[in-house]
Amino acid sequence: MIPLAERLRPHTLDEMVGQQHLFGPGKPMRRIIESGQIPNMIFYGPSGVGKTTLARMIADRSDLSLHKLNGTTASVGEIRDALQESGSLFGSNGVLLYLDEIQYLNKKQQQSLLEYIENGSVTLIASTTENPYFAVFNAIISRSTVFEFKPVSKEEILPAIRRAYDFLAEEQGITIECPPEVMAYIAAGCGGDVRKAVNTVELSVLAARRENYTAYIEAESVEALTQRSNMRYDKDGDQHYDLLSALHKSIRGSDENAAIHYAARLMETGDLLPLCRRLLCIASEDIGLAYPLAIPIVKASVDTALQLGMPEARLPLSDAVILLATAPKSNSAYLAADAAFADIRAGLSGDFPRALQNVHFDGADAKERGQHYLYPHDYPNHWVPQQYLPDTLKDRVYYHPADNRQELAAKEYWDRIKTQYAAKQTGSSGRK
Repeated sequence: MIPLAERLRPHTLDEMVGQQHLFGPGKPMRRIIESGQIPNMIFYGPSGVGKTTLARMIADRSDLSLHKLNGTTASVGEIRDALQESGSLFGSNGVLLYLDEIQYLNKKQQQSLLEYIENGSVTLIASTTENPYFAVFNAIISRSTVFEFKPVSKEEILPAIRRAYDFLAEEQGITIECPPEVMAYIAAGCGGDVRKAVNTVELSVLAARRENYTAYIEAESVEALTQRSNMRYDKDGDQHYDLLSALHKSIRGSDENAAIHYAARLMETGDLLPLCRRLLCIASEDIGLAYPLAIPIVKASVDTALQLGMPEARLPLSDAVILLATAPKSNSAYLAADAAFADIRAGLSGDFPRALQNVHFDGADAKERGQHYLYPHDYPNHWVPQQYLPDTLKDRVYYHPADNRQELAAKEYWDRIKTQYAAKQTGSSGRK
């Protein structure tokens, strides 16, 4: 049986829900469609938000020969056949190639489209759920206009839900009783996916309690059908990396509530390893020397979580997330390392100071004999000045302490010791 979402697929722009930033009155997409001049386009956005529906509308309004392919199943032969039609009688007005999930085509397959797009014999409308600037070949991006589709708000989805219930009532010749709060629950629980919302409507009618010719949609039944439907997650897709990025930036911004929210979304998927790796990274990158104990604490939390597994793993991981979010922040070590790497990559290294070399024997031709290394532990406070950096970099400063108690205390300690040493040397040189 054809799914309800397919039977209810809109045929006009005014029937569509959401994406008003693209094809609302006076918006760019509507004007392009109404002009009849169809450019190469890439539709980017999550599933169930109207990408395929809009592509079909554009195809229906054009006089181009339509070919529909899906990147998950399309072979090189199928792509070649569609392209070659552009030079035949059937494609005399041009070919419109609608390529769904273009990100699944390899580079060679995508490159095969270029010649036909370039000379205008093929108009490409491609859709993808992944960021096209990473998933689509650059040459195709440069010849296309990218339009971003967004998750549909629950307020915009509600009319589609009502329409779906009305359609099923008429189709089945029954009355459907669905409380407004249940419709609102479906709209909120579909994660901005109109297709998912409409399919939930269909399932709710199948699972409904029936009396005579009336179907009663009950909240408990709908909750069971939608309990995980609001999760948008693909561990190899944009959503995965967006979640990790949102978690990282929330911790860096010291927003413990946002941080635990994104962490919970990651934990709900059961995909713990990326979360654990990201927390270990954050401990060093963003908390760093402001609270060095965060690193072993987070390591212990991660080890405990991986040993426990879900659902108990959420306990140590939640501890780690909130600890990191509320800890003082410093990226001073990160910046110091970046500066050092920059010098190395620029070829600024130089020879080791002789005092640091592993010298065991001076040859007969050596101009300087002896290592002259000063052993710090032989001096007061276990410190004595000597050159450690190569001559070419001897005055370079990579590390600048951040403004936090831990690093300021260390700076104060060493400033005091070095000042005392300098004063002592000055006093010694002034004696008669």
